[in-house]
Order: sequence, then C-alpha cells, then structure tokens
Amino acid sequence: MTLTQEQATWFARTFAQISDNVERAILGKRHVVELVLTAMLSDGHVLLEDVPGTGKTSLARAMAQSVQGTNTRIQFTPDLLPGDITGITVYDQKAGQFEFHAGPVFANIVLADEINRASPKTQSALLEVMEEGRVTIDGVTRPVGVPFLVLATQNPVEQAGTYRLPEAQLDRFMMRASLGYPDHASTVRILDGAAVATEELSPIITPQALVGMADLANDVYVDALVLDYIARLVDATRSADEVRLGVSIRGALALTHAARTRAASQGRTYATPDDVKSLAVPVLSHRLILHPEAEFDGVTQEAVVGQVLLDIAPPSRREAV
Repeated sequence: MTLTQEQATWFARTFAQISDNVERAILGKRHVVELVLTAMLSDGHVLLEDVPGTGKTSLARAMAQSVQGTNTRIQFTPDLLPGDITGITVYDQKAGQFEFHAGPVFANIVLADEINRASPKTQSALLEVMEEGRVTIDGVTRPVGVPFLVLATQNPVEQAGTYRLPEAQLDRFMMRASLGYPDHASTVRILDGAAVATEELSPIITPQALVGMADLANDVYVDALVLDYIARLVDATRSADEVRLGVSIRGALALTHAARTRAASQGRTYATPDDVKSLAVPVLSHRLILHPEAEFDGVTQEAVVGQVLLDIAPPSRREAV
C-alpha cells in the first residue's frame, strides 16, 4: 500500500503534537525529541551519549507519558546480572511449578542508564530483545510487546570502571544522539519552573495508535534513486581512508526506515534525499570503526559521515520525486 496524502497529514499533525507535549518537560531540545520519536516509530532504539543531569530520564518518562505507555529504568552496574534485566523463573512450591517473573525489559520504553557500566555478559541480554522484541528464558520465548524502545545512556567523559559497547551491540541502536546542555534562554525558563513535571503531561496517543503510525510510515514511497543514494553513502563509509569497518547492511536498512518516518512526519508521502541527509549522522556515525591513527589525529565518526555527505552527490529533487 502507498501512503495517502490524508494519512501523511494526520501523521505529521500527530507527530508534532507528541513532540510538543514531550518538549513541555524537556525544554529547548526539539531536535533530539524528534529523533527519539522517529526511532520509536521506525522500530529502532537510541543511544544517548551525555554527561549526567541533562534530562535523559525525564525524556524517557515524558515520551512514555505522551504515548500512554509503560516505562522502566535499569541502572546498569558491574554486578547487574542478565536475569535482572530479562526476568527469571522461580519454582513455586505451593503450585508445584515454575513461575516466570518478568524483568524491567517488559515495558514500552526502557531506560538503560549507563549501559557501559555492566559487564559484556549483561549487556548481551539486550541483544535479542532489541533485534526481535522478545526474550528467551529457559527455552521459552516471550514477546515484550509493542511499541518497544530501548533508550540507553552512557557518559562519554567518565570511563573509569566501564566496558566498551561491542560493535554488535552498537549496531542494534538505530541512532546515537546527545541532549547536551540547554541554551541560555531554556536554562532561565527551567530555573523559573517553566518545565512541566512528566507526571502532569497528558497522553496524546495510545500505544495501539502509535503502532498504527509506525505501519503508516512503512508505506512511505522511496524512489529507486533515493535507495541508490543510501547505498552509495554506505559504500563510501566502507572505502573511506580513516575507516577500518564501515556501515553494515543493518545500518543501511535503518537509514531507509528512518527516512520514511521523517518524510511522513513532514506530511509527505515520499522520501527525499534531504530526509536521508538529515538523518545520516545520527544513524550511521556510531557504526563506524576508525583506524587508530585516524582517532589519534582527532578524526571523529561524525566528521567522516559529514565528509561522505559532501563527497556523494544526491539525486536531484526532480529525479528523486
């Protein structure tokens, strides 16, 4: 099916209403709010790299409140076990059978706080659920439900006692973003008490309706020339001199899916090269592994993707549409 203009208009209006609602609690961070919502509607997850105290927990709660969903928070520590995330089966002596106790991963929005402080074994407990939306415990597979978003955080400054996220884990995050500090005007408003408490936010949409929005985004038309543009961008990351390992096919699919959602959020029934360009850095940069020499010279993953966007010419708007 192809998305109709009427559906695209409704999608854009609802997307804006959800973003406006969340921004009442997270002042001055419209761009990040829209990125997180785009990832949620694209069946993706977000890694927030930020220093403490920038509103990451409030963002997760505000998002859950706006979509009338459930949210949980997992504080990752070195002694956290996989069962603490997914849940465990406990033998009930009275009933004479094993009973499953669901872990905090069974929620619509899961905040994985300081994910890099847990051991790789514990981090791997999220691999299956992030990819397939389900967990397997004692041979029994259980879906966590929809919508489902993992919003993980890590402190890019304090690295003592942390475990680097493996590439397989990073590749399962659709986007990497940073809230950062609010600007001066937003800071003054926050100090003046203008930010609304997340508990006071009114729900904008139900989880079921949000799943319907995600289905509509899948119907956005993507021209073959736009798909070719995405493929050329991905190929360019693999051949860049500074890069040891380029973007995977999962990364290319994520960029395509996110571009569809962004197009619908703009009220369009088709994706354009501008949709791809606006999302390339948050979707692709964290998937790159740079050569040590390039890192030593101060080259960043974001800079490599930015250069690729400059080097690879997009198709013209007339051709793509």
